[in-house]
Amino acid sequence: MTDTTAGQRSFWLRHLHRWHWISSALCLIGMLLFAFTGITLNHAAQIEARPDITEHDIVLPESLLASLSMPDSPDAPLPPVLRDFLIQQIGVDPGHRPAEWSDRDIYLALPRPGGDAWLSIDLASGELLYEHTDRGWIAWLNDLHKGRNTGTAWAWFIDIFAVACLVFCLTGLFLLHLHGRQRPATWPLVGLGLVAPLLLIILFIHS
Repeated sequence: MTDTTAGQRSFWLRHLHRWHWISSALCLIGMLLFAFTGITLNHAAQIEARPDITEHDIVLPESLLASLSMPDSPDAPLPPVLRDFLIQQIGVDPGHRPAEWSDRDIYLALPRPGGDAWLSIDLASGELLYEHTDRGWIAWLNDLHKGRNTGTAWAWFIDIFAVACLVFCLTGLFLLHLHGRQRPATWPLVGLGLVAPLLLIILFIHS
């Protein structure tokens, strides 16, 4: 090996190792979470869940009910005065989610990780029904894995985490290439990682 070749190898080893450990540090907790929830999702039918359901049935004050008029858009968010009432009475902040307005009622879906919630308001009687379902912490973690009802910030985290995982895997691949000559089992093991899932798909997964 010439001095130039050795210098290039040393350069790439140094930088690949640096990016490999940085990306692995960034990915560590996320990969543990996603690996664990991969197991829980794969065995969701065997993991017993006992939903905890909370319900509220109240009547809006007449003054508040009288102030509710059909907005210009049938999917407008709830007005601030109604949002304040919900926060004070049942501890629920609907934010600026779009609601479904009609001549008879208002319906608002409040999905969230690990559960669900909704509320409806009868515009004739002022009756407000609210129901919240909590399916437990495993369901919550599973929904984080899937990005279900988690919002924009978590969606960005998943994208950034995925990029870090790609950096981790690709730098690992190049490190395998650089060390492959000294470790004969390297490429057979890499090939096994490719062939094993392909065989499972071909032999056991049918459309």
